Amino acid sequence: MSVWFITGASRGFGKELTEAALAQGDQVVAAARDPYAVEKALPEAGDRLLAVALDVTDPEQAATAVHAAVERFGRIDVLVNNAGYGLFGSVEETSDTQVRALFDTNVFGMLNVTRAALPTLRRQRAGHVVNISSSAGFVAGPGRGLYGASKFAVEAITEALRGELAPLGVHATVVEPGSFRTGFLSPVSKQQAPVRIPDYDETVGALHTAIDGNDGRQPGNPAKAAAVILELAAADRPPLRLQLGSDCVGLVEGKLASVAEELDLWRALAVSTDFQKD
Repeated sequence: MSVWFITGASRGFGKELTEAALAQGDQVVAAARDPYAVEKALPEAGDRLLAVALDVTDPEQAATAVHAAVERFGRIDVLVNNAGYGLFGSVEETSDTQVRALFDTNVFGMLNVTRAALPTLRRQRAGHVVNISSSAGFVAGPGRGLYGASKFAVEAITEALRGELAPLGVHATVVEPGSFRTGFLSPVSKQQAPVRIPDYDETVGALHTAIDGNDGRQPGNPAKAAAVILELAAADRPPLRLQLGSDCVGLVEGKLASVAEELDLWRALAVSTDFQKD
């Protein structure tokens, strides 16, 4: 039986994962801005569920939530940093206020919870940090550059954590979902730049049109994603990155091929900056 600590547990991937972990007999600390909504949605969970109030942007709340988790269950086996939201618009159109708020949740919020939980995982010499990124965390594109930047940061932090924690017996994995029917594209979960600049209609405008028409039609099944994350958490040698969805796999393969091609094309110029060997 594992103890999970899941942020953003009231909806989307967090809710699916909470339900899946409980269904397999695990214990779950479900952290959400409204913990009562979690309790109401899962009345049969009993004492295997601890719903805690957590605004991830508040480090004191993060520390309090982790303390409550350890006090109740004695340990944390899997930390899932899932809380976050999307922001769409061109780099120029997106306001400074929006970008800072986005990073406060998607990056600094993840750091708040991770810092709060790591002393427990280090003391245990066991555990797994699972950070939910996005296909946009590996492949940025028009209209999702700032959201992608926040998830690129999650990727870099996870990559560093993996090296730092491995000698202590703690795993770190970043999960990159493609498009899933989680409500991520609904008005509750996403924000858009406050202005539209016509010069970006062919690029960013196309993304907005796709978003408006794709909500509820995404190819990814959230229940299957939750099952895969359960399998990931049980692996003896989990990967650094795990892509979810055929669309994400295709995007990653395309970028890897593009980077390799560009590297070869510009290799001579790139290496020409070294000091000449004697």
